[in-house]
Parts: sequence; structure tokens; C-alpha cells
Amino acid sequence: GEVSLAHHGLLFLDELPEFSRAALEGLREPIEEGQVRLVRARHALEFPARFQLMAAMNPCPCGYLGHPGRNCIDTAASVARYQAKVSGPLLDRMDLIVPVVPVPPEQLADSAPGENSAVVRTRVTTARARQRARLADTPYVCNAQVPAHGDTLDRLCPLTDDARAILLKVATHRGLSPRAQHRLRRVAATLADLRAPAEATVHTPLQPRHILAAAQLRRPLDAAA
Repeated sequence: GEVSLAHHGLLFLDELPEFSRAALEGLREPIEEGQVRLVRARHALEFPARFQLMAAMNPCPCGYLGHPGRNCIDTAASVARYQAKVSGPLLDRMDLIVPVVPVPPEQLADSAPGENSAVVRTRVTTARARQRARLADTPYVCNAQVPAHGDTLDRLCPLTDDARAILLKVATHRGLSPRAQHRLRRVAATLADLRAPAEATVHTPLQPRHILAAAQLRRPLDAAA
């Protein structure tokens, strides 16, 4: 029900591993297909469910794995069991996986102000306009919708030879599935759109720096360790 209600919206799941395995695995098809199918006896219903999923979880049961000022009290086995509650196939469907650590109070007090929201909005609007222009003759409106089947991804999110080699190295080192590689590539395309100079064409192939930046936004769960 929550998935259907989040259609064209945001679904936020806090403490992700605390949800039942069945509930989490039930998200896989809606994330991938953008719809929910309910089958009851001889009847089947389909509901639209194209949503943005955001989730948060601790790195371990006690919450202090990788903390700069406190020690984790969990065993390696308990950490592995905790993280395994979120399956590999579900993680494969996540575009971004970003471990975070607490910021010391003194560092927070001395930090410079962030960008104004209006500046960020302008950059995002410009990037989305680039995507619409590139995808104008397709059924898609943004990079996230570009499918991996056939030559569609190669045609709409092309790579330089060096970028393709970097993607292969990252995939081999991290053991990324084809689905995870496709998602990383789409994120790289969006980063390229966000950082593109005004004179760049919308069909400029992705560079190694775009793949590496996307890889930093898709880290293993134990990256904070």
C-alpha cells in the first residue's frame, strides 16, 4: 500500500534492516518495473508505483562501526548478519549507497556555509533539460529510466574506451552485478549532466572521472568499517 501511495513521490524507510525480509524483497519488482502487481485467486490487479526510494540504516547493531570516537562492540559475525538482512538483489536496485560518519562539533562549527538552494535548483534544472534533449526521441525523460536491454544504454549513455575500462575494473573489484553496473553508469551520466560546461553537447560520451565519481556514491555497506 505504501509503495502505491508513493507513486511519483518519495518513499523513505528508516532502520531498513528492521523491516521484514518479505517486505523488503517485495520492493524489488516495484523499483524495477514501476508498478505493483497483486494476485488474488483468479484476479490480478496492477497499481502504478514509480517512486523514489530513500532508506537509512546503521552500519551495525550497536551503530558505532567506523565511528571516529567510539568503539563498535559487535562481533564480525553479528555485523555480517545485520547487514545481510538487506539482500544483494535489493542493493543492486539502489542507485546510491553512501556511508556517512558523524562530524565532530568543532568541524561542524568551522564549516563554510553550503550552496544556496536556488543555485542547486538551477544546476539540477539545467541537467534535466540536457537529459530531456538527449532523450527527446525516446519514451524516457531522464537517465534513470533508460533501460539496459539491447543497445539502448550504449546509445543513450555512451562511454569512452577509458571510461569503459574503468567501469570494468570497478565492477571486477567490487563484484558488481550487471544490474548494479547499469545503475552506476546511469548515475555517471547524471553527474556528467550536472557538471557539463555550457558548450558540451548532450551526446558527449562519459569520461573516466564520471564513472569514478559515481563509484564513490555507490559504496559497499561495510565501507565505513
